[in-house]
Order: sequence, then C-alpha cells, then structure tokens
Amino acid sequence: MSSGILEVVLVDAKNLMDTDAFGKIEPYVVIRYGNQERKSRVSRGSNPTWNESFMFNVECPKGANDQHKITFRIMDKDTFSADDFVGESIIYVKDVVSLGMEKGTAKLPPTKHRVVLENKRYYGEIQVGVAFISKCASATHQFEDENVQDIGGWKQSLHVI
Repeated sequence: MSSGILEVVLVDAKNLMDTDAFGKIEPYVVIRYGNQERKSRVSRGSNPTWNESFMFNVECPKGANDQHKITFRIMDKDTFSADDFVGESIIYVKDVVSLGMEKGTAKLPPTKHRVVLENKRYYGEIQVGVAFISKCASATHQFEDENVQDIGGWKQSLHVI
C-alpha cells in the first residue's frame, strides 16, 4: 500500500453569492478528502482571502482505481440561525496523486475553479492549489540528505555498507 500527504492550499474566492439579506456574507470552507474533513477560518465579504494550508493523509492500496476528489463546500457563518450553503467546488486529484506516487512529489499550482450553487448554476470561483508527496519519497529524500556531504562545493555521497 502506498501512502503520502496531500497539501491543499486554499487561497481565495471571487464573486460569491451573498446569502445574507442584511449585512455581508461571512464565508468559510469545509474541505473534504475521503473521510477526512478540515475547516477554514471565517472571512468577510463575497471576495474572501484565506491563504490557509490543510494536510490530508492519503492511502492508496495497490491496484485501487478509486477517484481521489477534494470537495470544497463554501458556507456562510450565521450567528442566530443555521449556516447557509453558498456553493461547492469539486477537484479530482487522482492524476496528482498518481504522479506523486511515481515521481515522489507532484504539484498543481493555485488554480481557479467554478463554484456551483444548489440549483447547479455557476456563481463565483475559488482558487486552490494542491501538492502531493509520497511518504516513500519523503523517507528516501531524508535518507539521501543524511548520506550527502558538502566537500568544497561538491556533494559527495557516503555509502554505508
């Protein structure tokens, strides 16, 4: 079984639907990957900025062909009633995870994704980046670093027998 860490960088959102009749929207994002869930801090306005990173554990059984997806559920924080659903965006990261398993790391720079409303119409966008590092690559990289010396500007590996 292969495993690794998926880092999700929640940057910002633009033109979110204002669900408040009075006052400004106070959006936050519930990020879900598999059965893991993280929650951003609450921001203000229909063009919020978060600049937050979230880590998720990834377990990939060999031969598994399941779809890796991250769901971003944007909510409006309400004080005196239940929080309102603003919109949702789903990003499929199977290719990023597969490439990361193969090469050790893979990165998808911050990219804009459409926000889908309950009625399935698009309204606004969310900007998110994703990076994956294989735990095997992480351990190998750490092992390599321990066995390399810098000698007069040259790197020399120490081979332990």
